[in-house]
Amino acid sequence: MLPNESQRMEKIVSLCKRRGFIFQASEIYGGLNGVWDYGPLGVELKRNLKDYWWRVMARERDDVVGLDGAILTHSAVLKASGHVDTFSDPMVDCRTCKARLRADQLPEKKGAKQCPLCGGTDLTEARPFNLMFSTQMGASADPDSIAYLRPETAQSIFVQFKNVLDTSRKKLPFGIAQIGKAFRNEINPRNYIFRSREFEQMELEYFCRPEQGMELLDYWLEERLKFYENIGLPREKLHVLTVPDADRAFYSKGTYDIEYDFPFGKQELEGVAYRTDYDLTQHQKGSGKPLDYFDEETKQRFTPHVVEPSAGVDRTVLALICEAYAEETVTDDKGKTETRTVLRFHPRIAPIKAGIFPLLKNNGQLVSKAREVQALLRPHMNVFYDETGAIGRRYRRQDEAGTPFGITIDFESLGERDESLRDTVTLRHRDSMKQERVSISHLARRLADAIL
Repeated sequence: MLPNESQRMEKIVSLCKRRGFIFQASEIYGGLNGVWDYGPLGVELKRNLKDYWWRVMARERDDVVGLDGAILTHSAVLKASGHVDTFSDPMVDCRTCKARLRADQLPEKKGAKQCPLCGGTDLTEARPFNLMFSTQMGASADPDSIAYLRPETAQSIFVQFKNVLDTSRKKLPFGIAQIGKAFRNEINPRNYIFRSREFEQMELEYFCRPEQGMELLDYWLEERLKFYENIGLPREKLHVLTVPDADRAFYSKGTYDIEYDFPFGKQELEGVAYRTDYDLTQHQKGSGKPLDYFDEETKQRFTPHVVEPSAGVDRTVLALICEAYAEETVTDDKGKTETRTVLRFHPRIAPIKAGIFPLLKNNGQLVSKAREVQALLRPHMNVFYDETGAIGRRYRRQDEAGTPFGITIDFESLGERDESLRDTVTLRHRDSMKQERVSISHLARRLADAIL
C-alpha cells in the first residue's frame, strides 16, 4: 500500500469509528479479532445496500424468489458439498514469533518466504487448516451431534431446491436469492472489514438448462456491473478478472471476479461463477433424494445447471465508504478557508437522507415548523433532526455522515420577510453545497425521486 493510500485508509477507519459506522466487536474487553459491529450509521448503510440488492435481484424480477436458510448446518450437507474434506487454507507457524500464517500470502525476500510480523524465515511446513466453525447440537457430545456454522449461504439454497421449485411453481431458468451471515475461521483476517470471520453474503443461484450456462454467466456479469454503478462505484474502478482454468474450482466451467480499487489494492468484491450441475448432483447423491427437474414441454428430466453471482456485503460497504470519502478545501461566506471531510454516498444508499435544521433552537416557531417537516418526511426516509450549534457546523456534521440533503427552516419559512416564501425551506445539496428554496409541500416527492 502506498503511503498516501495508507494514510487515506487510516482516516477512513478513524471516521468510521468516530461517526458510528463500524466498531471493533467486544472492544471494551480488548476486541475480538476479525469480528466487527455496525453502529447507527453503519447499520443503515448496510441495510440500504441489502435492500437495494434485494429489490433489483428479486423483487423487480419475475424469475427470482427468495430464501432465508438456517445458519446452523447439518454436517451431511457440508460433507456432500466437499467443505468438510477440502474447505481449507494452507497454514504455517513462525517458529520465531509463534504466529500462525497463511502460507500462500507470505512475502518473499531473496527467494525465501518470511513472516510479515517479525521478518523471520524459520517457518514450519504448510498444512491444511479447515476454515469452518463447528459446534455441538443438543446435550450429547458424540460425532452425530456435530453441526457447523455455514461457511457460505449457497448450500441451503441447493438442499431446498426441490421445495422451492414445487411451492413457487417456477420454470427454468429461475433463481433463488438469499442474503445472510456466513462464518469462516480465517487464519489472518485483514484489511479492516474486507476479510473477517463473520460476514454477510448476497447470493443468487440461477438455475438453467446445461446449454444456457455460459450465456447466462456473461449476462449476470453485466447485470452485476450495472448494480455497482447504480450504488456509486464507477465502472473505471471496477475490474473484471477472468479466472484462469488452473485457479477455478474444478466443477466450474467459467468464473469472473469483479474487483474494486481499494486503497490497499485491487481486491475482489464478487464472484460470478458457472457451477454446472455439481452442487445439485452432490446433494442428490448424498441424500438419496431427487433434485432434478422435469420439463413439461420436452418431457425431459435432468439436473439443472447453475450460475452464481455471490457478493460480499461487508466488502461492498467498505468499497462504498472508500469511494465516498473525500477531503476538500472550501471557503465560507466570510472568506475563511477550511478542510471539509465529506462522504459522497449515492442518495439511495446514504444512511441518512436529509438533515433537518431549525435556524435557531430558541425560536419556538422555527422549531415547531422543523418538527413538522421531520414528521412529514420520516415515514418515507431516514432523517436526522439537529438544532445544536451554528448552522455551518451542523452542515459539516452531516457531510461527514454522507447525508445528501440539508433542510434549513429559517425566517423565510415563516413568511416574516416575504410572504411568498412562507412554508418553503432552504434545501442544501451536499456535493455542490448549493442551496435553493423548495416548498414544503413538494419536499417529500423531490427527495423521494432523488433517492429512488
